[in-house]
Amino acid sequence: MATESIKYLAPDTENKAKTQVFPRPGQHTTGLIDWLTTIDHKKIGLMYGMTALFFLIVGGLEALLIRSQLWDHNMDVLTNRQYNQMFTMHGTTMVFLVIMPLSAAFFNYLMPLQIGARDVAFPRMNALSLWCFIGGGLILNLSWFFTGGSPAIGWFGYAPLTDTRFAEVVGDMGPDFWIFSLQILGVASLLASFNFITTIINMRAPGMTMMRLPVFTWMTLIVSFLIILAFPAITIALVELMFDRTYGTNFYDFLEGGKPHLWQHLFWIFGHPEVYILILPAMGIVSEVIPVFSRKPLFGYGLIVFSGAIIGFMGFAVWSHHMFTTGMGVVATSAFAMLTMLIAIPTGVKIFNWIGTMWGGRIRFDTPMLFALGFITMFMIGGFTGIMHSSVPIDAQHQDSYFVVAHFHYVLIGGALFGLFCGFYFWLPKMTGRMLNEKLGKFVFTLMFLGFNLTFFPMHYLGMIGQPRRTHTYNEGHGFETWNQIATIGAFILGVGIVIGIYQFVSAFFNKKLKPAGSNPWDARTLEWALSSPVKEYNFARTPIIKAKDQAWENNYGPRENHAEKEPLDDHGVHMPDRSWWPLVTALGLFGLAIGMLFHRNIDPSGELVRDYTVPILAGSVAVIGMIMWALEGPGGYHLFPKENDE
Repeated sequence: MATESIKYLAPDTENKAKTQVFPRPGQHTTGLIDWLTTIDHKKIGLMYGMTALFFLIVGGLEALLIRSQLWDHNMDVLTNRQYNQMFTMHGTTMVFLVIMPLSAAFFNYLMPLQIGARDVAFPRMNALSLWCFIGGGLILNLSWFFTGGSPAIGWFGYAPLTDTRFAEVVGDMGPDFWIFSLQILGVASLLASFNFITTIINMRAPGMTMMRLPVFTWMTLIVSFLIILAFPAITIALVELMFDRTYGTNFYDFLEGGKPHLWQHLFWIFGHPEVYILILPAMGIVSEVIPVFSRKPLFGYGLIVFSGAIIGFMGFAVWSHHMFTTGMGVVATSAFAMLTMLIAIPTGVKIFNWIGTMWGGRIRFDTPMLFALGFITMFMIGGFTGIMHSSVPIDAQHQDSYFVVAHFHYVLIGGALFGLFCGFYFWLPKMTGRMLNEKLGKFVFTLMFLGFNLTFFPMHYLGMIGQPRRTHTYNEGHGFETWNQIATIGAFILGVGIVIGIYQFVSAFFNKKLKPAGSNPWDARTLEWALSSPVKEYNFARTPIIKAKDQAWENNYGPRENHAEKEPLDDHGVHMPDRSWWPLVTALGLFGLAIGMLFHRNIDPSGELVRDYTVPILAGSVAVIGMIMWALEGPGGYHLFPKENDE
């Protein structure tokens, strides 16, 4: 943004003669304070992304320790408990601290740009969502430093593994950290979802009808509804588990008449929609990338949109296929088996539409397109093995074997992570204003594709010959060694590819030697590509009036009557909201409340249990004060006056 082209004026612009020019609020508080107080959706999206990439490295290191332990029979890289901790932390980290927030990073940065909005509907709530996500990640990983270390219960937390009477370590706090971490992360996800839904429904540019929305924005909307509908189930389950562990209730305690199956049902009512919460954003990204690099409009736009919605909401009807071996009965297992087969249909519709988009196109195999094609092929393999598990006898054979590990990694790494990397290579030129090194990008794809398949394809065979999952060692003579060694080599290759990719993403923001991107380096089709790269603070100097679905292509190649119009610049300029400390203060209060509840129990000298709620009350008060001050802060803000030719 050219500094000389912008004036910062007081909010009172009714009488311009009396209005004095004054510096933008906080313009001298750059650096850390600028990022701590920002409510700009683009900066929040970047912080979501960078934090999630950090946790991707953490989760990847945990995975490499797991694979090192399984290199050969009877290895002692990790003890039994350490191994259990590693796969618990790896699964929880990758699901809640990597894939979900990486999707949220794209939602935050791109969705307002794609619909012609200047920000999300509730900018301060957006900032609170970010800080709650970071707080939840910190709580989970602080568990390493307290009694018992990190949780060793699996990312699914099945009872009775979470029962205090069966803990391997007396006073084990790992599951408590896990509970409060997921609750804070749930707050972050719910805040963001309400925000995104409100933004998409109420803040679209004139002419941006629902059936002109980019597919990625549609997936943002659908995923937000899924989060709102799915997270209450896990919230209830976690509250009940907290009461079991802290206050001696018996929701899941089978020795006292509780029902371990209750936890499984509540968890998977959340857990299976969660799979689609993770995969639908990647499907949206791929649906944006394939038309651009095929030089064709998206084939079957309506079918792709509606199949995404059907996939999402059918996800609530198939949760018990995770429980075929728990003795639900013939009627229940038959019903869930049939529904699991049916849910493959809308997924197949999407794949056929992507193929139809590429058919007859002038395909360019740039890095984003390679990751898109990798996503389709890997996700199809994961989908095929998923359909196999809709058969109850097959599922019973594969249950708790490495075949299942292969299946869901083909969906969530070959699918979700490849799709998200596709998005990084596609949109980072828009975010940074610089083109990424294409040769290095293709090298990253090659490493990830080879490493991923070397790691997880052999696991299908390992599962078929009997290697159980979640077991820290195996004896000689089962034939597991060779395939585990291939998988471990592949895991390190995959890890190297991911690290190089992360380095490339981060360095793009600082490496001034990279080629300038221009506003639309890919000749892409959606509205964000009509803006400068990087996007200016106010997004749109003038509200665009949308005339077509692929508006950027219509501007370049379509008939004149389909070109986007722009509202004229007026005397009021562009209103921008002030920065705010209060979302961060509120999030710190919630963080302190969780920490206080974790440590409110003490043993006095007489050996009696004493509960002290001082810290939770004080921290909760900080959160309430933050909310009150937030409400009293008022709209505030300042006005920008872009030049006529500014975007």
